Amino acid sequence: MKKQIAILGSTGSIGTQALEVIEEHSDLYEVYCLTANNKVELLAEQAHKFKPAAIVIANEQRYDELKSLMSDMPDIKVYAGAKALDEIVEAGPINMVLTAMVGFAGLSPTIHAIKAGKAIALANKETLVVAGELILALAQQYHTPILPVDSEHSAIFQSLVGEDQNPIEIILLTASGGPFRLKSMEEIAHVTKTDALKHPTWDMGAKITIDSASMMNKGFEVIEAKWLFGVDAKQIQVLVHPQSIVHSAVQFQDGSVKAQLGVPDMRLPIQYAFSFPQRLHLSGERLDLFKHSLEFFEPDLKKFRCLAMAYEAIDKGGNMPCIVNAANEIVNRGFLEDRCGFLEMGDIIAETMLRATFDKNPDYDIYVRTDAEARRIATELMNK
Repeated sequence: MKKQIAILGSTGSIGTQALEVIEEHSDLYEVYCLTANNKVELLAEQAHKFKPAAIVIANEQRYDELKSLMSDMPDIKVYAGAKALDEIVEAGPINMVLTAMVGFAGLSPTIHAIKAGKAIALANKETLVVAGELILALAQQYHTPILPVDSEHSAIFQSLVGEDQNPIEIILLTASGGPFRLKSMEEIAHVTKTDALKHPTWDMGAKITIDSASMMNKGFEVIEAKWLFGVDAKQIQVLVHPQSIVHSAVQFQDGSVKAQLGVPDMRLPIQYAFSFPQRLHLSGERLDLFKHSLEFFEPDLKKFRCLAMAYEAIDKGGNMPCIVNAANEIVNRGFLEDRCGFLEMGDIIAETMLRATFDKNPDYDIYVRTDAEARRIATELMNK
C-alpha cells in the first residue's frame, strides 16, 4: 500500500519540493490532499497532475474560481476555508500530514491531525514556536510521531538516530547568516526587500527568506529545537555557517560531535521525513568537500536583535513566543509591502512584547487571543 500524504501548503516552496519527492517515488507515496491559501491556478495545476482525493483553498473567496478550474475533474472534491483544513487532515486514508503552511494558520490543522493520529512531517515551525508545550503534550497523548522537515532540525534528528538515551550536551544549530551578514548596522538600515530576498544559499518562500535575513527564522528554530529535542535554550548554540553545508550537529557528553552534511536541497529532509527510518535514492547534486571550505562564526546579536529577542521569549516562556511570532508575521508582511523598514521590524516586535498581555500558563484559546492582540498592537505601531 502506498503511503497517503496530505500536503498543507502545496503551492509553497516546501510543498512543491515535496511533490517532486512524491513524483520520484510514486511507487511508495500518493497524494491524498493538497491545500493552498490563495494560489488557485497552481493548486488546480497540481491537482490535475497528482489527482488527489481532495483539495482545499483556505481563502473562501477563491472557492468558485477553484471549482471552475476543476470542473473537468469531478472526482476530486473541492473545499474552502479554515474549517475544511481542520477536517480534511482527519480523513481516514491519510498516513502522514506535511504541515508546510506558513505562520500561525498552521497550528489548528496540525492539532487536528495529531488528534486523528496522523504522523506529522513538520515544516511549519510556527506551530512549535507558538504552542510547543501544547503540541508535544498532544503528540504524547495521541502517540503521534512528529518528524522535523526544517533542514536544521532534520540534521539534528539524523544525528541522534542510534544514540538512544545518550544525553545531548549541546545542539549546534547552523545559520547561513543571510544576505546581510557582512553589512554594518548603517548599511542594514537602508536595505530593501529586493536586497533581503537575495538569500545566498537557499531558495525559499518570501516570508522565510525575510525571516532569514533578520535571523528571526533562526530564533524560531532555537525555540523549535527546544521542544523537539527536550533541551534548554542554553544548550542550543547558533553558529553562522555561510556555506550551508553542515546543516546542524549534536555534541554529546563525551565531547564527540555528530553532524549531517549535504548540499542545500530541501528535498532531502522532506524525503527523510517521508521514508524514516529508511533512506531512499534522491536524484540531484552530491556534496564534494574538495570544492567547499567550511567556516563558522558567532552571530552578532546587536546587529541581528531578532535572534536575541527569540532567546528572551524562551526565557520568559508562557505566551511570549506567541506574541513574538504574531508581531513578526505583521512586520514581515509590512516590510514586503514597503510599509516598514528592515530595522524597524525589530523595534516593533520589541514594543509588542512589552505591550501585549502576558500569560504564564496559556491554553489553546489564550494562544488564539494572544495572536490576535499582538497582531493588532504590531499593526498599530507600524501604522504610526
